Amino acid sequence: MLSPAEAFAALTLAAIASDGYLSDEESHGISFTLSRMKLFRSYSDDVMRRMFDKLLSILKRQGASALFDAALESLPHEMRPTAFAVATDLILADGVVTKEEENFLNQLHQALDIPGDTALQIVEVMMIKNKG
Repeated sequence: MLSPAEAFAALTLAAIASDGYLSDEESHGISFTLSRMKLFRSYSDDVMRRMFDKLLSILKRQGASALFDAALESLPHEMRPTAFAVATDLILADGVVTKEEENFLNQLHQALDIPGDTALQIVEVMMIKNKG
């Protein structure tokens, strides 16, 4: 069972890894993005590193779907739109959306029970944000 913070971080990790590749730059991007959030503000670098070690271990040993399912199970309902927005932002940050990433976002918005029109608005805003 994951904590709510671990579940949130797990979904961002699953989003970034959805194209089958996790670069050092993407890992740093997740850490930076999460460290700016109220949920993670009290987390030291060491605590964040241990959390990501745990999540990466699940990803490597059990696969992306196991990490995704564990995250969905533990993520509080009120955090779902935020998790979708952050995952979308991280996926769109490099300016390229692969078919796998697009499929992941479709799967994620459905799994999180985010209405299609809301998901589309989030994607559009994040595309504008990441354009420059």
